[in-house]
Amino acid sequence: MLGKRLDVMDGLPRAMIAGIVALALALMLSAPPAPGATAERFDAAKPQVSEKRLQRSLDRLVEFRGGPPGVSVLLRRGKRDTFLTAGVADARNGARFTPSKYMRIASTSKAFSGAVALGLADRGVLSLDDTIGARLPNLPAAWGAVTLRQLLQHTSGVPSFTTLEFFQYFAQHPHGPFTHQMLIEFVADQPLGFPPGSAFSYSNTDNVVIALMAEAATSKPYEQLLSELVLDPLDLERTALPGGFDLPKPRINGYETHPLEDVTECCAMSALWTSGGMYSTPHELTRFIRAYAGGRLFGDAVRSQLFQFVTGGSEPPGPGQNSAGLALFRYDTKCGTVFGHTGNFDGYTQFTATTRSTRKSVTVSANRQLAPSAPGKYAPEAFEKLRRNYARAVCALLG
Repeated sequence: MLGKRLDVMDGLPRAMIAGIVALALALMLSAPPAPGATAERFDAAKPQVSEKRLQRSLDRLVEFRGGPPGVSVLLRRGKRDTFLTAGVADARNGARFTPSKYMRIASTSKAFSGAVALGLADRGVLSLDDTIGARLPNLPAAWGAVTLRQLLQHTSGVPSFTTLEFFQYFAQHPHGPFTHQMLIEFVADQPLGFPPGSAFSYSNTDNVVIALMAEAATSKPYEQLLSELVLDPLDLERTALPGGFDLPKPRINGYETHPLEDVTECCAMSALWTSGGMYSTPHELTRFIRAYAGGRLFGDAVRSQLFQFVTGGSEPPGPGQNSAGLALFRYDTKCGTVFGHTGNFDGYTQFTATTRSTRKSVTVSANRQLAPSAPGKYAPEAFEKLRRNYARAVCALLG
């Protein structure tokens, strides 16, 4: 039964903790998809998708055994919004998704740390060529030559802190405490994976270091910089980076399925910090991605750097062919190109993107964690169904 608690560890069922850690380990240890790979299989000859067809596809997704309890798509064309939903945001009372409900946004948080860093670069406080060694001399010397640009583009070679040791600690302390330095220490003794700038490898540590560089350059806490440079200018009143496990209401609850288990407040967000700890709403996440890609938070010179891409994919993959910019990914689909970010964390999977003109944008939110390598008989297939809905949503937006 939903909410049943047996054999409690830190207020959480051991079964829930075991499931969370098993999923995290599977995502970490399995081979990632080839950078930029595409796996869509839908009507190549007829890429245009109507909103009615998209709605039917969303309905099928939540009916699929491995699918999420609910999913929503927010299509924004100019100032006009279309909001499609299927399934439920709360399995206890059947409440549906709305554009203003709170949700965890997982790795789409990385785009926010990109906005902070580029905002400081626009002001001359940071440079994209600043190195870890110059700004953060207390971090491992082996990382010293890595630049801010390489961190933003995941070409740094810095290892990701989401290691086996991290997940073992996380299993015992799902509500923390976690400090920023602890996250670094999980990989502080590891060398770079490759010479900086020579390859692409998605790393959760990159965005932790980006935030620490911003703090070092300004002598301000990252959360204050996030508010001053991003949230306040865009009037994002329902978007924040918490340290704890609470998620405000009204909210979209996050679930793991078979059996259904509410994991909305499973874990302290300090365990992810700038790599994935934020919450927002479909409406505000859409507003942000338009502003970020549109350069509302910095000038044209910095925005031009944002759109320099290398081969590399977001995690989980977005629609079509993926390539990596500065905390922004390009998704080349059959129906056109959009720019944004994806993310997944316990109970949530996200995709948000906009056209280069920012006149059109899309946010897809599901309340189960899905990825190509997720454990379970139906989970990888469920992710492919969700990813095809990303592509259908882009086609409906651009059609």
